[in-house]
Amino acid sequence: MSLRPLPIALAIFLACFPAAAAEPASSRPNILLIISEDNGPQFGCYGDTTVPTPAVDALAARGVRFANAYVAQAVCSPSRAAIYTGLYPHQNGQIGLATHKFTTVGDPPNLPRLLQRAGYRTGLIGKLHVLPEDAFPFDLRWADAEVVSFAHRDVKRTAQVARQFMDDAREPFCLTVCFADAHLPFLPQSYGVPAEPLTAASGRLKMWPDVGVSTPRLLGHLADYYNCISRLDVGIGYLLDELEKSGRAKDTVVIYVADHGPQFARGKITSYELALRVPLIIYDPRRLAPAVRPAGPAVRDELISTVDLLPTILNAANVAAPSNLPGRSLLPLLNGPSPSWRRYLFTEWNTSHTGSGPLLFFPQRTIRDERYKLILNLTSGPPNPAEEYYTTARRVETGPTQAELDAAPEAVRAAYATWRTSPPVELYDLQNDPHELVNLADRSDLAPVRERLLAELQNWREQTNDPLLDPAKIKLLADEHHEQHQRVLEGGRKAYHPWRYPEYLYQSN
Repeated sequence: MSLRPLPIALAIFLACFPAAAAEPASSRPNILLIISEDNGPQFGCYGDTTVPTPAVDALAARGVRFANAYVAQAVCSPSRAAIYTGLYPHQNGQIGLATHKFTTVGDPPNLPRLLQRAGYRTGLIGKLHVLPEDAFPFDLRWADAEVVSFAHRDVKRTAQVARQFMDDAREPFCLTVCFADAHLPFLPQSYGVPAEPLTAASGRLKMWPDVGVSTPRLLGHLADYYNCISRLDVGIGYLLDELEKSGRAKDTVVIYVADHGPQFARGKITSYELALRVPLIIYDPRRLAPAVRPAGPAVRDELISTVDLLPTILNAANVAAPSNLPGRSLLPLLNGPSPSWRRYLFTEWNTSHTGSGPLLFFPQRTIRDERYKLILNLTSGPPNPAEEYYTTARRVETGPTQAELDAAPEAVRAAYATWRTSPPVELYDLQNDPHELVNLADRSDLAPVRERLLAELQNWREQTNDPLLDPAKIKLLADEHHEQHQRVLEGGRKAYHPWRYPEYLYQSN
């Protein structure tokens, strides 16, 4: 497959700042927030050259690439709610998918409301997928299913709609563009993009070590996943092209992030690295013009959470952030001396649903430092339903069959066995085992590491008022999940009742 040339206007966008002096900083720049679906950092700038990704790579070359960016929870609605509210899912209440009627609680301040009060025009292209929808009052919401959906992905038309919003906005704008790639189904081509779809027969594919199971069948799915990555890159190129043609690029902060990792085994709906680690790139023309940015590609290795994005956007817009936000602005990391940063990063899993499939209630709390990562399984004992979802129940074709798993290397089989049984604590050495194949929780020599991480995790849970610190509340939530599951089994998705958890989980907060 040949490299695609950059669109002309995008090339101009990436080179339009003179080296003589930086533009004066605007107190109210535009914000372009780009969110993709179900993909990790599978781009050239992150070291993955399976398919050419010139638009994302060029954005990273001009901006700052964050090498260790993590979502708050690896499924769509909780992740997006964390981005929009700046709160962890257990704080804002969106602990599961909006599809299954999970909702934010307590009307937390959020991106569109805070920026509208500051005089911004706000827009959302693509899905919101957070409840209640009227609590997120974007001035424009546009999601034509023939253009931006799981079935239809017209990335050129999406960029054109974004351009219309930019042209119509007389005030500074904050526009969120949500692309449907790379969500299942993995469309090998949509509206002619990519022009030359990749196939498993190309010989260019290698399954990720995190998945560990590589068969022709799974490589076929991987090929179409990378076709989605290719189309996503084309779409981002079109979007930045339209931004440049609008004449507003020099006053626009661009942020690109994914909502969580890919939907392959040990990915989405888990607490493993394949699920949690995402691409994050920020380009701020006020701070990164040639005269003020460091020479060469800028890469930051700090531990970053998507709860940092709302404080970052508010900081860029010169808007005061709510005092209760657990994250912090990333703007000080874009250039200049490194500020003191967090030592520990936290993520969580709460719940989701699969209709008649396994009930994905298996709450977890996770902490990592520079080297080690610990997963605390709050209801360990029964088989992990996320593993069942991918393997035993086979709810998606991107999970291995038992026969495929049986033929995998011994270390991979052992990792899947740990995932299936999920002991109370999992501990991984990300320096020597970045794909989390060997659980070290029972190693006596690592007991001090385990206890330190458990103590820091407990402190975080207390500081953020985690309602699942109370075992009685875990029991109430588990019972309600089983009630809802039975209703769905008997009557389908329309049988969902309004959830009671906003009362018993949050009434004392």
